[in-house]
Amino acid sequence: MDQITLKWPRSSPRWMKCSGDHGMTGTGDHGGDSEEELDAALFVYSKAPLFQDLPPEEPETVPQVNLVPTLALLLGVPVPYSNIGEVMADLFGSEGDAASSLHAQLAAYNINARQVNRFLHSYAEAAQDLPAEKLQHLQRLFRTIAEEHERLSAQAASPVLPQMEALRNRFQQYLREARAVCAESWARFHPGCMVAGCALLTSSCLLCYVASKVASRMDFSCRHFFLYPLLWGGVGVALLGLAHFCRGARADFIVLSAWGAAASQLGFFWHCWTTRPPTSHAAALCPPFEGLSLKLRLWAGPGAELPLGILLLRCSAMLSDSFVVAEGRVLPFLLVSLVLLEALRLQWKGRLDGSLLCWQLLATVGAVVVCARLSGLFQKCREETPACQSSPILGPLSSVQDPRAKNLYYGLCLVVLASVAWGTRRWLRHYGNLNSPCALVLFVRWGFPLLALGIAGYWAITSGAEEALIKLHAWVQLALEVFPRGIFSLVMAGLLLVFWKPVTVFVEGSQAPPIVSPSSEALIPQLYRRMQESLKSRLEETEDGSRAAVAAYGLGSVYSAALLISLTLLGFLLMTLHAERLSLAFLLLFVEAFALLWMHTCARALSSSAHTDPFVVPWEALVAWALAAGQFFYATGHQPVFPAIHWNAAFVGFQQGHATNLLPALLVGANTFASQILLAAGCPLLLLWPFVCETSTARGRRPKTRVQDREEHMMEMRLREAPERFSAALLQLGLKYLLILGLQLLASVLAAMILRRHLMVWKVFAPKFLFEAVGFVVSCLFLLLGLGLVMRVDCAVSKWFKQVILAQSR
Repeated sequence: MDQITLKWPRSSPRWMKCSGDHGMTGTGDHGGDSEEELDAALFVYSKAPLFQDLPPEEPETVPQVNLVPTLALLLGVPVPYSNIGEVMADLFGSEGDAASSLHAQLAAYNINARQVNRFLHSYAEAAQDLPAEKLQHLQRLFRTIAEEHERLSAQAASPVLPQMEALRNRFQQYLREARAVCAESWARFHPGCMVAGCALLTSSCLLCYVASKVASRMDFSCRHFFLYPLLWGGVGVALLGLAHFCRGARADFIVLSAWGAAASQLGFFWHCWTTRPPTSHAAALCPPFEGLSLKLRLWAGPGAELPLGILLLRCSAMLSDSFVVAEGRVLPFLLVSLVLLEALRLQWKGRLDGSLLCWQLLATVGAVVVCARLSGLFQKCREETPACQSSPILGPLSSVQDPRAKNLYYGLCLVVLASVAWGTRRWLRHYGNLNSPCALVLFVRWGFPLLALGIAGYWAITSGAEEALIKLHAWVQLALEVFPRGIFSLVMAGLLLVFWKPVTVFVEGSQAPPIVSPSSEALIPQLYRRMQESLKSRLEETEDGSRAAVAAYGLGSVYSAALLISLTLLGFLLMTLHAERLSLAFLLLFVEAFALLWMHTCARALSSSAHTDPFVVPWEALVAWALAAGQFFYATGHQPVFPAIHWNAAFVGFQQGHATNLLPALLVGANTFASQILLAAGCPLLLLWPFVCETSTARGRRPKTRVQDREEHMMEMRLREAPERFSAALLQLGLKYLLILGLQLLASVLAAMILRRHLMVWKVFAPKFLFEAVGFVVSCLFLLLGLGLVMRVDCAVSKWFKQVILAQSR
């Protein structure tokens, strides 16, 4: 440093500034609010004299925000709009007498004060959090000093030094008071409200856990456990709001809602406590290894503790800014660790016996590992990691200059579209759900290819070079709106068809006698028995030589078929909102989700025993599903920071802009939380998939005893044999997934609350909390839509049964 300064010429106007962004303690800590961590050194050097008088023995403390206007004016650029700092007067002195230096300082202060006044005026119009009295005081003070500065500048004679110094002091007073008003408003924290919110969120997570436990009880009633506590909470909110209204006080809606939620939760917990089973019958609520010896626990291996431990590890790591920055690389590692440990657990229990099902399980584990590794090719780097380089695949295809590379990428994108459409149709055809002449099946046959062609045409236009499209500008602009809007319309029409007519079952009759029953309640069991006879008749003829009365194609996969069609439609929509080459990431998402479903099915079949409940989805499957949702949030080119949002998604199909903010917000939100949307809506598949693959897993398992009957394999119709358990299983599945999402949200809330004075709170923890909160809301919404679709299919299947029975009776 000394050698650099000595080489400067005496007459050089250059000056040098060295500063640190923060300090640190003796142990290296630098993110807290101690004096050592908040103070940083500032060194300014120049050949020209900076101080008119000798500098003080103790250096003056300068707020860090003062660097912004000082550097802007010294460099000759405009002061940033949102600056609330104050110029450093010593750096604006000039050689000569004191009057010349004061003139230069007053000119800098005048520009600085006008900029701050303009910012306060515009901010006060947009927000209402600054006190009106203090704003009026600052406005009067600025008007006074502005008039005085104009008067002094207009004087023919040089003003006296005391007047100039007094004006400088008033400029400083105005700027410091303005900064204090803004800091007081922006840095307000309400620890009591924070603690209350965390307590409410914690009790909500506890409610989900307890409700998932009691949902499988025989005496469980949604009316008593959920509806009545919710009504009591609503009545309490109404009474509290009425009391505020009668007193003339203003009621805070957020506070009232919090009190209502707390009252509802207390009602739920009180009902659970009063209706708890006796001690002798409460084994279902005990930990899985309660009462077992250490040897038996070790032999049993880890159960739910393993996936929940990985989940808690991720949640606790959110208190580290380094983890939040590197979360995109950590989540695939956690997912791979979970699936490998699950395979090791089965090996520990001796379930991997070399059968076909074991090899299928290992193949799915390998597929998950490969997808997790390949997902790293689509990640975007954060500003905090300058050594990292974002993947070039994230850019639009039009940015590729090499024609061969562009054609290759475009061909791969077409392969993705064809694979998604063909894979869904292949699955539906395999399970017999493409035989029905209903409107939904016709849409799958013709709508999916049309969607793929529309997206391919849209990508062909957006990937073209700008100079090649100039001659056809009007047609190109029209196509850029027609193609996406056509895709949106087809997707909405398909989703409406799924909810309107979700049954994709084809019925074939025969010569058997019709079903006649005097009781309508016995119709469905009779049809079940006739269905079982039809399954047996495929292998052997009945005694009278006639065929089965009813042959229903696709009935065993009717729930999953509706879900898969909906997920495919959502996938086409979300791929349209992303860059072309990110469709490869969506293909990885579908492949990994399929691998997780098949792995869950194989693991359940291998570990099945008399104590295994097929209506309960284990924790490891749900945690892996949630980790995959977080993994592909990063693998689709997103980061939990606002600069990484894909704002161009708001203009897909709307090149001329929007009249309102609702539609662009929905488009950007769908683009940002695409993985959460797909995996939350597909969460019911974790319950349905083992039933769909019941026949395949039975063939893959090494037969110890001969299967007596083909009527054992009823696939998803086994769920309708116990409608109460089916409803409880759906509720339990949703509550478990909500618990996982709630724990992740709670961890981000605790991180933002505990580290609210951390140096990186506004850069790392606060954006992470906002993205986690919005992702939680989006996931909950589409989880409810997925569960609602299954219930809608269930109602439609019941109606279909009655129609088939009436047709057979005739």
